[in-house]
Order: sequence, then C-alpha cells, then structure tokens
Amino acid sequence: MARDMNRPTMKISYNAPVTITFALVCLAALAANHFTNGWANATLFSVYRCSLLADPLGFFRFFGHVLGHGGYAHYIGNMVLILVLGPNLEDRFGSWNVLWAILFTALVSGLVQFLFFPGTALLGASGIVFMMILLSSFGGVRNGTIPTTLILVAIFYLGGELWDAVFVDDNVSQLTHIIGGLCGTVLGFALSGRK
Repeated sequence: MARDMNRPTMKISYNAPVTITFALVCLAALAANHFTNGWANATLFSVYRCSLLADPLGFFRFFGHVLGHGGYAHYIGNMVLILVLGPNLEDRFGSWNVLWAILFTALVSGLVQFLFFPGTALLGASGIVFMMILLSSFGGVRNGTIPTTLILVAIFYLGGELWDAVFVDDNVSQLTHIIGGLCGTVLGFALSGRK
C-alpha cells in the first residue's frame, strides 16, 4: 500500500520546556512524598523556620517548596493553570526568563515565610500560578500603555486574595498568592522594558 506523501504527520512537541519540566518535577515530588509517607514534603518540599547551620537543606527549601504539594488535588489545581499559562509566557518572554521568574518568585515567597511566619510551613506552586497570571497580563503592554485587562486582573486576583486573607479562615496562604502576583507584576514591567 502506497503512503500518501502529502499527508502531514503529527508529532509531539516539547513546546514549553520550562513549564513541562516544572510540572513533571512537581509530579515526581508528589510521588516521592507519597512513597516516603510525608518525609519528602517535610524535609525537602516545605519551607519553614530552622537553623540554617544545623539544617543546610533549609537553603534548598527556599526554592524547593514550590515543588511540593499536599495531595493530587492540590497538584492538579496548580498544574492546570501553569500548563495553560506557561507556554504563552515562554513564547513571549523566552524559556530562560520564565525559569528565572519561577526561581525569583520561589525565593521571595520562601524568604517571607522563613522570616515572618516561624510557626508554619509553606508548600505548593500557587505563588508561581499567581506570578504567571499577572505576568501573562503584560501581553497587552505596548507603546507605553497599560491595558485595562492588566488592571482588572490585578484588582480581581489580588483584591480577592486580600479579601480572603482578612475574612476567610482556611488553610490557604493568601500572602503567597499576593507575593506571587506582586512578583509577576514587577517581572512583567522588567521583561516588557517598562520603568
């Protein structure tokens, strides 16, 4: 049987290497936590106050906390948004810039948790999600104008998180979401070449 040479073939593309790799590493961290009965999250994938001299893994946790998740639902909730937003950000700003944005946001949120909340631990990629949401809003920043969509996203997401932080008693770190959104805003202006 002759093959039709004009028919296009479908190929799988690793189109957003930072985004896909981040999602896969988070999945590996979730599996590691499951198979170690919570040891991986407690030791590697949560940031909390500790003596950095006695526990050098504390330095890793400043970044590693964004890889850990409390369960599959927590993981999926974050990864769906990251997998939707990440490829567009990598196309617009480049993969290296998205990687640095993830590392910057992880470090800032990790340091804030370490310095100001000694009695609690933080894990999850929700700060990265909020950074990506605000950073993606900068897609319309052109010719020195700030699009209304950017303002609305900031009001809805950051305003909603401020409301929840004050009026809702849950186990969600709204401060991390706010920090992620602020990091996304700062990085958006920096990567868009705006002052």
